[in-house]
Amino acid sequence: MLASTSELLNTARRNAYAIGAFNVYNLEGVKAVIDAAEALQSPAMLQLHPSALKYGKSPLVALCMEAARKSLVPIAVHLDHSTSEKDIHLALDAGIKSIMADGSPLPYEQNLIFTREMTKLSHANGAVVEAEIGRISGTEDGLTIEEKAAKMTDPLEAVEFIKETKVDFLAVTIGNVHGKYFSEPKLDFPRLAKIRASVPVPLVLHGASGLPESMINQSIKLGVSKFNVNTEVREAYMDVLKTSSSLSDPDLLEVMEKAIDAMGSVISDKLQLFGSAGKAYLHQSPYAYELAAKSTSDKQAETNQVLINS
Repeated sequence: MLASTSELLNTARRNAYAIGAFNVYNLEGVKAVIDAAEALQSPAMLQLHPSALKYGKSPLVALCMEAARKSLVPIAVHLDHSTSEKDIHLALDAGIKSIMADGSPLPYEQNLIFTREMTKLSHANGAVVEAEIGRISGTEDGLTIEEKAAKMTDPLEAVEFIKETKVDFLAVTIGNVHGKYFSEPKLDFPRLAKIRASVPVPLVLHGASGLPESMINQSIKLGVSKFNVNTEVREAYMDVLKTSSSLSDPDLLEVMEKAIDAMGSVISDKLQLFGSAGKAYLHQSPYAYELAAKSTSDKQAETNQVLINS
């Protein structure tokens, strides 16, 4: 069932668990997320990083949207970390209703302006928006931000930022990093508590790969409703490819199935860690069904228009 990100995060927030959002790049990744979510009766999110959007374009978006519609559990589709208005237009035109307008690489005032404009655009197209203030260190899909450039989220700026931009969710920087943690993670939980007490919107934590259970639990207690996971799932996929390449005559479909299983194992662990396993029933609301029905109607209208024009 294609779900609303807003409904997923707000329901998770009310019930003290978090939604797992997993970056996907191909059919295997999509199947891994949905198979794991269905097996555990958990909501989840398919995320497309701009690099994946550039690679797969609208066919990859269509794959994610159709897989979400056909899923037996609530699945949202989200554009992750987009710094480009062009990419946001592409995603909106393809039917994505959940956008991260990422102005965090910019100085605060420019971030505010960019995010405000992208939020207006997204809201006008019926999409919700995640934004970020502060800069997360680490590496993600070829983008490296030096540790010294990382800046934690200021609770007072967060209040102003949300008021000025009207964003729906806020990604916070409290010591979390993209990619691997090369030393013991150190999250600023007092800062997170101040942010949670100051702002009304659901909070998001990027860089959940590698965070210990105690930090995940504490983050949820202090108001994080969505965790982004990429690195560990990618590594599971790559490990299968490396192992399979040493075989004398590897079968492609068999390798793909092994990759799905390997990624699915990581995803299953995360869904249980985030507390969303067994919670799909909480999202079976009239609004969720209405969204799914509207998505099907929109798809049929697009098909009819193609037939008319052909």
